[in-house]
Amino acid sequence: MRGGDFEPVKAMRTQFDDRPEFRANDGASGFRADVSRQPGGALRSGLAQLEGFVCKSGRLDESAGSLSGGGQRASGSGRADGGAVGLASGVAGDGGPRFDQNVPPGGYAWWYVDAFSEDEQFGLSIIAFIGSVFSPYYAWSGRRDPLDHCAMNIALYGPRGARWAMTERRRSALRRDATSLEIGPSAMKWDGRSLEIDINEISAPWPHRLRGRVRVEPETINPRAFTLESQGSHVWRPIAPIARVSAEFSQPELKWSGNGYFDSNFGDEPLEAGFRRWTWSRARTRGGSAILYDAERRREGPLVLGLEFDRSGGFATFAPPPLVALPRTRWRIERTTRSEHGGGRIIDGLEDTPFYSRSMIEHALLGERVSSMHESLDLDRFANPLVRAMLPFRMPRI
Repeated sequence: MRGGDFEPVKAMRTQFDDRPEFRANDGASGFRADVSRQPGGALRSGLAQLEGFVCKSGRLDESAGSLSGGGQRASGSGRADGGAVGLASGVAGDGGPRFDQNVPPGGYAWWYVDAFSEDEQFGLSIIAFIGSVFSPYYAWSGRRDPLDHCAMNIALYGPRGARWAMTERRRSALRRDATSLEIGPSAMKWDGRSLEIDINEISAPWPHRLRGRVRVEPETINPRAFTLESQGSHVWRPIAPIARVSAEFSQPELKWSGNGYFDSNFGDEPLEAGFRRWTWSRARTRGGSAILYDAERRREGPLVLGLEFDRSGGFATFAPPPLVALPRTRWRIERTTRSEHGGGRIIDGLEDTPFYSRSMIEHALLGERVSSMHESLDLDRFANPLVRAMLPFRMPRI
């Protein structure tokens, strides 16, 4: 990560082309580490089908219908294989997130936001964790108490570098109810129509204050959840696959607005128990939003999702295009993407860590060239004791 301060205006990159909410009792995507500004990198793959998505334990409303139910369309050659999708139970009446869901020992919950400015100069990601999945402290504790390992992860990207913060806090710093989540001095609050995020953190490893407010205004709300791996009940809900995001920070001084995304993830066990690796990407398209999800699962076959959302709330599957190899990261993390006509490239490398990368990529989806937020995650790497021992340098615990 570069330690330079932000400027209010400048280009972040030279060019662009044209997760589940469950109601539960109170009881209780993405460590994002060093930033690399190098180009080069990729997304991941699997089988072009939806399988095994009906969640156990009543977390999904199994009567919700198939993928193309509810008047929605199944685009292209996408298939609805075996009840892949259900409506998330316990979703707030307005379709928003629920922050008071139960997180069992060994489990996790996180809420994720990303966005890029309209002029493509700045970007951000924000992740609120309960049972922080990439916390070495949580792993070393035996994952007995997820509420004792919570964090608000903030990453800001700009023309002169990035700022990154992820301070882990104990359960005494966690306050939450159905519509609000406070972790130390930072908080998320759902007001029925938008998500407001107040940020007050210290970056690492170079200490700089991060103070500001981000507002996420969904253009559409998706009530459906997807079980990514059934035995561990790893569930993902893209809450707002199409959103407008405004960011205003006093430290560093910047203000911008642009397109964004909001999701949530939940699981009953450590992430690495269910997956070896995955890649994910989301793109803003002319019609709305397109999401690709590829995962190599430990106990089930490969998973591949191609999902399209429109601004009226419509949902469709599409057959993901062929895999395209992209350069590995400096840490040798494999990156691939899916693209029509074989074209794909890295626009900007945002994070480059021993087990995770985040990039902005360009590729072809649904008949158009798009730029996507993209991540690659290697959970075998994360489980390596040496890698875990490196993490406190970037993620202090209070």
